[in-house]
Amino acid sequence: MASGNSFIQKHQELWKFIKFTFTGLSTTLLYYAVYYLLYYVVFKSLNNVPVTDNAVLSFLGIQYKGDMYEFFIASLISYIASYIMNRKMTFKADSNILLSTILYVIMVLVTVAFSTWFGAFMMSWVRSNDHENFFVVTLVNLVVILVPFLWTYPLQRFVIHLKKKDPAQETE
Repeated sequence: MASGNSFIQKHQELWKFIKFTFTGLSTTLLYYAVYYLLYYVVFKSLNNVPVTDNAVLSFLGIQYKGDMYEFFIASLISYIASYIMNRKMTFKADSNILLSTILYVIMVLVTVAFSTWFGAFMMSWVRSNDHENFFVVTLVNLVVILVPFLWTYPLQRFVIHLKKKDPAQETE
């Protein structure tokens, strides 16, 4: 047991990244559960309803109403869960919760807007080219989830979820 603790103490930054990844996997499962519930049940009737009355959405390549709602709601729910898990367990943040929450909300708004656009755009392409099946829908969602991972870890680790005194940055 001591060797496990020794590894964690020697590699605190790596350990944070591993916990962040685990949180990401957990919230990804939540995302998929919510997305499939919305896709196959709640908004099923809207999956082929075109967005015809909005020039902006049409310009962005979002062709179907269901796609837009499904990606937005699933992303939002998973990011709320991610915030709580990362603040409490991954980074054990003790910085100003109001400032952290505001910064996180800004990051999430940008990320959810991107995910909603990117996911709906990709699903519109999939549907227009008659490639819609469970495997392709799952793959599209995986890509939509993984791309924001590139900016969410650095922002959460070094900007949003700070500790007032971080042991990883202390000198002995």
